[in-house]
Amino acid sequence: MDQKTHSNLPGFGWAVLTTSLAFVVAQLDVSIVNIALPEIAKAYHAGISTLQWVIDAYTLAFAVLMLSAGSLGDLLGSKKIFQIGMIIFGIASAGCGLAPDAITLIICRVAQGIGAAMMIPSSLALLNHQFAHTPQTRTRAVGLWTAAGSAAMAAGPTIGGFLIAFSSWRFIFIVNIPICIIGYILSFKMAQMTKTSKRSFDLPGQLTWMLSVTTLISVIIEIPRLGLSHVLIWGGLILSLLIFGLFLWIEGKTAHPMLPFHLFKSARFNALLILGAVLNGSYYGSVFILSLYLQKVLNYPSIMAGLAFLPLTVGFVISNVISGRIVNRYGIRKPIIVGLIMFAAGFAGLFIAHEHTPYLELFLPFLVIPMGMGLAVPAMTNGILSSVDKTLSGTASAILNTARQTAGAIGVAVFGAMAAGGTLAILGAVSKSAAISIGLTAFAMLLIVKGLKR
Repeated sequence: MDQKTHSNLPGFGWAVLTTSLAFVVAQLDVSIVNIALPEIAKAYHAGISTLQWVIDAYTLAFAVLMLSAGSLGDLLGSKKIFQIGMIIFGIASAGCGLAPDAITLIICRVAQGIGAAMMIPSSLALLNHQFAHTPQTRTRAVGLWTAAGSAAMAAGPTIGGFLIAFSSWRFIFIVNIPICIIGYILSFKMAQMTKTSKRSFDLPGQLTWMLSVTTLISVIIEIPRLGLSHVLIWGGLILSLLIFGLFLWIEGKTAHPMLPFHLFKSARFNALLILGAVLNGSYYGSVFILSLYLQKVLNYPSIMAGLAFLPLTVGFVISNVISGRIVNRYGIRKPIIVGLIMFAAGFAGLFIAHEHTPYLELFLPFLVIPMGMGLAVPAMTNGILSSVDKTLSGTASAILNTARQTAGAIGVAVFGAMAAGGTLAILGAVSKSAAISIGLTAFAMLLIVKGLKR
């Protein structure tokens, strides 16, 4: 970056605010919908599989298109992709708010996911571009960017509870529109990042990746309805595996793959990637279950259920805000390890959940889980960005977030399947999901200790 280009870049606060708005709306729509699930079910007379699709249609589109969006950012310029994503997300949010039936809502949720897939890797690439030559400033900027998104994700149920109580569940989508407008306007001051890569767009890779992951998630969601022994379930699993194999073959043969295999030669990169998947899969799936638990088992009204999630917001904000200083002082290894210990401890606290658990007993787990995740995620993100060349920052960001969102969709599908069957099933799913999350966290811990050697 030459001096002239650097002088034309916006200030620290402007850059962080602009890019963070994209992360805020994208993460808000991961969690805000959870609190509205009972209201959506009533409005459309929907069962739990439909509710899973309302959540996963967004997460799935987000996940399967992010690799291509990251490549497009590197090819066409991250600013352009960022702005297009903002427009798509805003229009899709209006469609969700006005949806007359469940099918329309799910289709509009897919469109939201497309917009989010374009915004997230491009926003992080814009941030990385501005602060590429000042690693400590980049660490602080990424910490604040992560804090904004994490706080939005954690605050989603609380905001949703208030919107539902004082207006309608439809406003949980309408609230995105002014944020998208503001982010789009602010983005014009960002640097005009033009083509940074000579790679071509990998259409065969995108199609096979999309079909493989979509088939897998569809199968998991439909297991409770069709049964594990159904021919469509086993056929779908085999088909997903075959298409994924084809995807890997295509990526190995094409001259310009959307998934550059050379990135995976690094044990550090792989460990951080798996860490992201574990954190999102456990968190997304658990929030889905806990939303049902609070409203269906403990019988909290929507506004009380939303307020019950307030410690998640507080935990994320506290840990994300301090994480930048911690990473600059101790590196990424120690914050991740401490964060994982806290993450697992929080899930262990959920084993106390039963039909009449006082909220005070749930408060500490609800606080510790996001604090652990909020400590680990900025360190993980900085580790990914620092491990690749700047020209591949959009692709690397997309790979990380693809792994996270795909795992999140799988978490909702798997944990949601365990909750199918009424109050007792939901209650059992809380303990089962906590146990699975602890096991996955322990696995991630081993990989981090091995992959991030001193």
